[in-house]
Amino acid sequence: MNLLDDRYSRQRLVAGFGDQGQEKLQARRVALVGCGALGCSQAQLLGRAGVGKLTLIDRDFVEITNLHRQVLFDEQDAREALPKAEAAARRLRRINSSIEIVARVADVTAHTIEGLLEGADLVLDATDNIEARYLINDVCVKNGVPWIYGGALGVEGTVMAIHPGQGPCLRCLFDEPPPPGTLPTCDMLGVLNVTPTITAALQVAEALKICAGKPTFPGVTAFELWGSYFRTVKVERNPSCPCCAQRNFEFLEMGRAASGATSLCGRNAVQIRPASEQQLDLEALASRLASAGKVTNNGFLLRLEVGAQTLHVFKDARAIVKGTDDPAIARALYARYVGS
Repeated sequence: MNLLDDRYSRQRLVAGFGDQGQEKLQARRVALVGCGALGCSQAQLLGRAGVGKLTLIDRDFVEITNLHRQVLFDEQDAREALPKAEAAARRLRRINSSIEIVARVADVTAHTIEGLLEGADLVLDATDNIEARYLINDVCVKNGVPWIYGGALGVEGTVMAIHPGQGPCLRCLFDEPPPPGTLPTCDMLGVLNVTPTITAALQVAEALKICAGKPTFPGVTAFELWGSYFRTVKVERNPSCPCCAQRNFEFLEMGRAASGATSLCGRNAVQIRPASEQQLDLEALASRLASAGKVTNNGFLLRLEVGAQTLHVFKDARAIVKGTDDPAIARALYARYVGS
């Protein structure tokens, strides 16, 4: 038995999975949208299980507050402010060098999502915002790609596997997203570190079922840890669903006209997106900004500290401005130091 056979030997012994399930898994191309608490656990489980190709998509960088629950990162990653997708990919390559791992340091928007998910035949949701989930739903329903929704907050988690054309989609369950600011976030209510781990494990279990050709539950699985309960709720497909029935991908279409500045809830930060796709020379930018404030550059993002604000500028010209939740202030700082 060679090393790779030995690596997956216990998994191959599982009834209903076996050699055939392992071979199917190794042929799969899976995209994870988000490399936070959910995405780290999903990526680690899928990487260790032997998925063929794993694409990690995330817009953010590692901070010390991430470390209690985001299991692929360490203190050095936070000190260097490494992009989460890149830090996760480095760790996973040390865990399993036999699979293909791609890091995409990018924001998921209506402009970028179809390119980011191109080629994936399974998508796992590990996002921290509603907009991205409705975009994932639009793109996956449009292209007939299964995806697995997951949410974790406090001590509660929710999971739903979505098979376009075979069962309900996200909009069959939630026709419209709630108004901005009405949903709690982990920055407001916190999250027990095991909550996203359990949620991600349930998502990966659904992913392994899909890869092995096993049926998944047509609805929502939810749990609450303080009360120690799990429950399932069957969801019927809505015959008049605007997305999967009428094939109206309005979040994808409307999002293409969305604002380029977004306040990041609970973080006292604003993300700035440039009007057009571009690539920055971070080394040249660091030289230009040397007299403006304290500058550090790790090759993936540049960090500029100016007074009470800190600009984190990525190679794709996005920036996260910390120290303000006012988009106007963030835009002004971006224009002053990066360009309009």
